[in-house]
Amino acid sequence: MADIDALKTEVKKLNAKATQAKMDLHDLSEELPTNWERIPEVARVAFEAHAALVDARARLAAAQPA
Repeated sequence: MADIDALKTEVKKLNAKATQAKMDLHDLSEELPTNWERIPEVARVAFEAHAALVDARARLAAAQPA
């Protein structure tokens, strides 16, 4: 049960991080063409945050009893 609680906590943290990355990407898109050079960096952060979130959600689903 402690593992499931730890995974739930991890998912909550990763969800917050992914949400912030999404908002950063959205904000950057609204500023275009200003700061266009930051597109790869901001997109990479958003991609990695969402990939980590999807992975953590899958691990949580696998850890929970059927």
